[in-house]
Amino acid sequence: MDEKKTTRRDFLRNTAIGVGAAAWTPAMLEALSRSGSQHGLPRRPMGRTGEQISILGIGGAHVARAGDTEAETISIIREGIDEGINFLDNAWEYHGGYAEEVMGRALEDGYRERVVLMTKHHGRDRATAVRHLEDSLRRLRTDVIDVWQFHEVIRESDVRRIFSEGAIEAALEAKEQGKVRFIGFTGHRDPAFFRMMLEYDVEWDAVQMPMNPLDPHYVSFETEILPTLVERGIAPLAMKTAAGGGAMRAGLEPTECLRYVWSRPVSTAISGISARSELRQNVAAARAFQPMSEQEIAALLERTREAGSAGGYETYKTTERWDGRVGREQQEHG
Repeated sequence: MDEKKTTRRDFLRNTAIGVGAAAWTPAMLEALSRSGSQHGLPRRPMGRTGEQISILGIGGAHVARAGDTEAETISIIREGIDEGINFLDNAWEYHGGYAEEVMGRALEDGYRERVVLMTKHHGRDRATAVRHLEDSLRRLRTDVIDVWQFHEVIRESDVRRIFSEGAIEAALEAKEQGKVRFIGFTGHRDPAFFRMMLEYDVEWDAVQMPMNPLDPHYVSFETEILPTLVERGIAPLAMKTAAGGGAMRAGLEPTECLRYVWSRPVSTAISGISARSELRQNVAAARAFQPMSEQEIAALLERTREAGSAGGYETYKTTERWDGRVGREQQEHG
């Protein structure tokens, strides 16, 4: 599947249309967030999929190491679900597969039916994609993955290989077979690679990307990608809401960053919860969420302008140290 049926002109036209869609009013966000809430935890539509997901999601990489024991980690994940979180994130490569394994054990005893489960893979060719899918299904102890994403689309070669070596066909076939319900992609380097992915004639269901008060000032996913996702009904999944700790070094508070992201038209913010105390802090922030006014947003962006202008606090955009091992190896041997 290597023919681009959507032209660059069409893409740019759609992006221009979408700019207005991103400017949702606080009242609209408030109404959207309160629909389908559970235990006071707001939920929003996951794009056009028909799913309603909590505005706070649990990231599998961090939570896998949140407890001193496996039993405690399982308890933390289940506490999050009991508090109303119904969106869980993971990836085939996290901690050598342990992150998926411990989450799979946490989802026993009826917890699997209560969540929208997402995991990611490094399939750039058909065989690798199929192998990663079967591994993830086994580790997560499930017959179907709700959202299956191409992980770390951070190089032009990632895009090229996905569409020339059978990986996209494997994803579409998995969806047809019922092994996955929705497909998408994620990355953290440059929205240019996301634009390439979106130019292909694929009905993407979700896209995961960095969103925080620093992002709009440098190589911005919010500015360049979010409007198109909203316009096309693709669920925007926010990650790196604190810029991997960079926002704190720039003088921001974690809950301040979450409130900013929730005040944009995203479906959820996936949080790297490293301890039970962080889970409870973020759940409290989600319950108390009130959308920022446009004036508050403007003031926050003015405050972060200097810190965000060169990308120095978003090192996942400017360095390779955030790139995963599997992706590096594929680049070296691909």
